[in-house]
Amino acid sequence: MNTKDFLFEIGVEEIPAAYIGNAGEKLKSFFAENLVNLLLKFETIKLYTTPRRLAVKITNLQIKQEDQLIEKTGPAVNMAYDEAGHLTRSAQGFLRNSGAAEKDIFTIKTAKGEKIAVKYTQQGSDTEELLKNLIPKALKIIPFPKTMKWKNRDLAFARPIRWLLILWETKTIEMEYKNLKSGNYTYGNRFLSLENKIIIDQISDYENKLEAFCVIPDRIKRKAIIQDKIGKLINGEEFQVNFDNALLETVTDLVEYPEPVIAQFDPLYLSLPEKIITSTLSEHQKYFSISDLNGNITNKFLFVSNGDPQFTDLIKLGNEKVVKARLEDADFFYKEDIKIPFEKYVPKLQQVTFQEKLGSVLEKTERIVKNADFLCDSLKLPEFVKDKTLRTAYLCKADLVTLMLGEKEFTKLQGYIGWKYAEKSGEKQPVPQAIYEHYLPRWQNDRLPETMEGSITAIADKIDTVCGIIGIGMMPTGSKDPYALRRAANGIVQIIAEKKINISINELIHNACNILKSKLPQNYDCSPIIDFMKQRINWYLQEKNIEYDVIDSVMHVDHTYIPDLWSRARALQKLKKSSDFINLVTGFKRVSNIIENFQESFPFKKNMIQHNSEKDLYDKYLILQEQIGKFLDKKEYSTVLQLLIEYGTTIDKFFDDVLVNVEEDELRKNRYSLLLMIRNLFLKVADLSKIVFERNRV
Repeated sequence: MNTKDFLFEIGVEEIPAAYIGNAGEKLKSFFAENLVNLLLKFETIKLYTTPRRLAVKITNLQIKQEDQLIEKTGPAVNMAYDEAGHLTRSAQGFLRNSGAAEKDIFTIKTAKGEKIAVKYTQQGSDTEELLKNLIPKALKIIPFPKTMKWKNRDLAFARPIRWLLILWETKTIEMEYKNLKSGNYTYGNRFLSLENKIIIDQISDYENKLEAFCVIPDRIKRKAIIQDKIGKLINGEEFQVNFDNALLETVTDLVEYPEPVIAQFDPLYLSLPEKIITSTLSEHQKYFSISDLNGNITNKFLFVSNGDPQFTDLIKLGNEKVVKARLEDADFFYKEDIKIPFEKYVPKLQQVTFQEKLGSVLEKTERIVKNADFLCDSLKLPEFVKDKTLRTAYLCKADLVTLMLGEKEFTKLQGYIGWKYAEKSGEKQPVPQAIYEHYLPRWQNDRLPETMEGSITAIADKIDTVCGIIGIGMMPTGSKDPYALRRAANGIVQIIAEKKINISINELIHNACNILKSKLPQNYDCSPIIDFMKQRINWYLQEKNIEYDVIDSVMHVDHTYIPDLWSRARALQKLKKSSDFINLVTGFKRVSNIIENFQESFPFKKNMIQHNSEKDLYDKYLILQEQIGKFLDKKEYSTVLQLLIEYGTTIDKFFDDVLVNVEEDELRKNRYSLLLMIRNLFLKVADLSKIVFERNRV
């Protein structure tokens, strides 16, 4: 099979680092999927990305599609010929569309009767022509968060496209699209010059020629070079670079020819809270902070230059000036902010709108305090914990109106600024730490609050947001969740479950809605919020690898006390893997099925017992009820389930020996009542009728 290599590079002005990864993967998958659909075989597809290029190299690509023997089925025989035996219009149309003649017709039998058919050979197309058709489509499908247009062209892209390199082995595939002409050239690093055209005569020269002009097009190689050079740069030094994987990924997409450089700032700024310094370096400038060997932040930092290594000192000086200006601003904000006692910022929250219909952030703060008060009382927390929690709730949003956050320079530090300012203002622990923690968890797999004060305030804040936003009719739909309600609700569930906070989620919702009463529609029904929270509880259990039928089983009984629900789900999921589980579920289903339509209230009468198996069932029920009561109080659900399994043999014996559906009405109802008591005992853990077995286990 004849093959050639193919190279396609889109040359652009610098694309934002955050755009590159997704765009490159989409370009690669576009060619992979389309070549497969076109029945073109190839060996590998390699992706190249830098701030100024997106490229794919495809090796050993077929130069032409293979010819295909096509068999097509047409209309039924009785519809293909008229009474005179001539082809009908539908049959003639079928032949034209197939490129066949009447002599090519044969008949085949199908499930819908006998039909006419033809076979013909479809000639394969040249791969070069197919690639010409794919390239314009590729330019259109690459996704970017934002696009732009230039020079009156109707092509939208992240940044203006400056060249298209398209090579078919050594040949340039010549084409023009939206005034963009293809060629056999690319460009080197901009620090060499703006016009440093590189002619690529053959695809095998692509990487080497670019590297000669200070471009490392292979992203994986570029990232490894950064890590290797940093390692060599700090080898033997008495400090360490604070590696951040996300920042490393970003920096890799910011440069074409990486050159790590160590610089420094005035030690005076080390008096700032640490995260203000590290945020200035990493968030704003994409630099790595540096600590001493004990983990203490130093006045050194590391940046990865994309400039000419000959001018490293000049580049370093420029970066130090930028950092100095940033830290000067931060130092000014910090010194001005701490002149005022931290609690004095709280009234200023009246000037900040939380949501138009739900009022200011000050109003939200007042609701958070009330929610926290309800939680503390419901949980019967000690008075000193309640006092600290309410203080945390009162101060938790105060940092939003400080200069540090109000100037929009350090918005990602909300909570952390509150922590440090509260400490500076003399607030006693754990209040400062809890102020920071009330934003946790901020994303999936983020850590949870450590303190009870932080946990309660986090729940109080998040439940106000969930109830308020849904209450005014802004339920999240699809991917639209502007107030991050799913994240807030997930946080509530995680904190309650993993901190074992014994509060009813429904009571929490009703209390929050009652506090919000003046903001919500009159006589608001909390049901949509309850349903929304049930979905998030379901999500939490799925994340913990609880199977869907186990989730249905435990939630059908009660979902409101999440730690208890989580314990029951774990116990049932663990037991589901055992051989005893089928017997347990089968026994429960036998009991449930026979009393399915029993609605009457008929008290069980011991004196109506007639059979030994019936008496045994009742006597052991009484013992089981007492045993289960003790273990339920201790939340020892695995033990409870084991007791129910053992009781299952007694149930089986009862059904073997006793006819439940006897004709005598009172006797039948009495047996129903006994089974109903047994069923209710099972339901203290789960509704086992919801459990689904795989066929090979039944």
